[in-house]
Amino acid sequence: MNSFIHLHNHSHYSLLDGLTKIDDLLARVEALKMNAVAVTDHGNLYGAIEFYKKALAAKIKPILGIEAYIAPGDHKEKKSTHEEKYFHLILLAENNIGWKNLLKLVTKSYLDGFYYKPRMDKNLLREHHQGLIALSACLSGEVSRMLLADRYEDAKKIALEYNEIFEILKERVGALLLLYYS
Repeated sequence: MNSFIHLHNHSHYSLLDGLTKIDDLLARVEALKMNAVAVTDHGNLYGAIEFYKKALAAKIKPILGIEAYIAPGDHKEKKSTHEEKYFHLILLAENNIGWKNLLKLVTKSYLDGFYYKPRMDKNLLREHHQGLIALSACLSGEVSRMLLADRYEDAKKIALEYNEIFEILKERVGALLLLYYS
């Protein structure tokens, strides 16, 4: 088996972004002899059950997640008083508690936080972080945006804030930022 695992994939359930159908993704994962794969659609879990069942049937470990939209302030705020409307953040369910928290976060992002996209905020993440693994996402992630703008200290501060939310080892955050920034 291949030890590499893709943790950031969009399916056709990422409207106007993803193209890959679940069956095609799993066929490719099988062809590459990978034993696990994640689906992290934009702000939704529409394909999670289909992906989970089909991955198990193919003897591939399904990793359930989303690419969340994080509001720069309160997710309920319906006007843009910030430079950005939202940032991206990958959230992966580590266990059943994480899955339940992912469901709560996605539900609240649609019911309370929808402004252009289904958004959540850092207070919601603090409330429902158990069992979740967070990844910095893509160039639209908050840390990436700061690094692209040559704002290293702001990027470090934000990374440490996510560290506090998700209880990550602090010394790793600084090392990862240094590696990314150099």
